[in-house]
Amino acid sequence: MTDFKLIYPSKEYEKRALEYIQEFLEYNSEINGTGGLDRYDNYDEWLIKVEKDLDIPNMTGGRVPANTYFFVSELDNKIIGMINIRHKLNEFLLNEGGHIGYSIRPTERNKGYATLMLKLALQKCRELNLDRVLITCDKYNLASAKAIQNNNGILENEIYSETFSEFIQRYWINF
Repeated sequence: MTDFKLIYPSKEYEKRALEYIQEFLEYNSEINGTGGLDRYDNYDEWLIKVEKDLDIPNMTGGRVPANTYFFVSELDNKIIGMINIRHKLNEFLLNEGGHIGYSIRPTERNKGYATLMLKLALQKCRELNLDRVLITCDKYNLASAKAIQNNNGILENEIYSETFSEFIQRYWINF
């Protein structure tokens, strides 16, 4: 299997990042774990937002520090997935969002990439000195649940999310 790595977003990946988001739009697929990339018309503005996500002294409005990464194939530098790691939990994240949000591009799903990407992200969580991580997913997203379980996620409970209008599973991974 080709090697993969987590890459911090940069100008170099602009075209690939926009192609990544475009694929979700073409497949009419939900977009998660992109650090809001799908909500920006300007990639440079998004890069500034990603930097601000780490500006801990200036966090406001219940925001928490977060790292966003591209999950990239070393063979061709294609973005296979994206993952967002939140350093701590506010009330919403504790109940519904978790420490980690992620996505795999529609044409690359069901190939084991989410499990691998999550494994790499959990290494980053250890570097942040987190001793346990909460990851949530839609109850009916079996692929995501499997990726979490493959990384030793233990289901704590299921809740109904008014925000997302669906049942969410809440998994904890302890280090």
